[in-house]
Order: sequence, then C-alpha cells, then structure tokens
Amino acid sequence: MRRILLALSLSAGLATGAFAQSTEIEANIAAQIQAFKADDFATAFTFASPNIQSIFRTPENFGNMVRNGYPMVWRPSDIRFLELREIAGALWQKVLIVDGAGQTHILDYQMIQLENDWKINGVQLLGNSDPAA
Repeated sequence: MRRILLALSLSAGLATGAFAQSTEIEANIAAQIQAFKADDFATAFTFASPNIQSIFRTPENFGNMVRNGYPMVWRPSDIRFLELREIAGALWQKVLIVDGAGQTHILDYQMIQLENDWKINGVQLLGNSDPAA
C-alpha cells in the first residue's frame, strides 16, 4: 500500500512540475508576442536566448527579422498554445497563430532554461493549417 501511495504522490509531483513548466513557457512566449505587438523590440529581445541575441546583436536587427520573416508573430490576431514536447532532450512548444488576414500558422518554439528562466532558442514555421479541414 505504501508503494502505491508513493507512486501516486511521485506521479502527481511530476505532473505538477510539468504543468508549471508549461505555464512558464507559455507566459514567456506570450509576453514576447505582446512586446512585438507593441513594437517594443528591446523587450521582445530579452525573451530570446543568448545564442539568438548573439546572432542578431541588437533588438532592431531582431525586430527586422521578425517583421520580415515571421509577420504572423509580429501581428497575430489570435494565438493558442498546443502541446509541449521533448525532442532529443530539447523542449518544443507548438503554437497556433492566426495572422491578421485569418491565415492559420503552426510554429514550434524551442525553449531552454537558464537560471530558472525560460528563453526562446529558435522558432520553426511548421506550416499553415486549416482547422476547419
């Protein structure tokens, strides 16, 4: 009986930790998108990992890349968080984004944890999706 209770409490603890992790990751991505919507590229840049920051060097360069390469992230009309997955040791958060024209996009955000804070380490556009299909 003790083993069953121990197993149940460990499972509950792991599920709670995963939920907290997912909530923190979603909050990080949502905050970056809010910063983009406000054209606050300096704040949006703070959610990027050191690797991404070293590639783009300035918030302005980063903002230009997002405006030109990921306009759906810069000006979304709706976002929905889908599943959080572990792939090859990395956490990936799938996000459905609807752009201003009503087009649906699925993006995958690679997340890394640095000193109790989650950072975005890359974004992949998985494609467009029609949820009505």
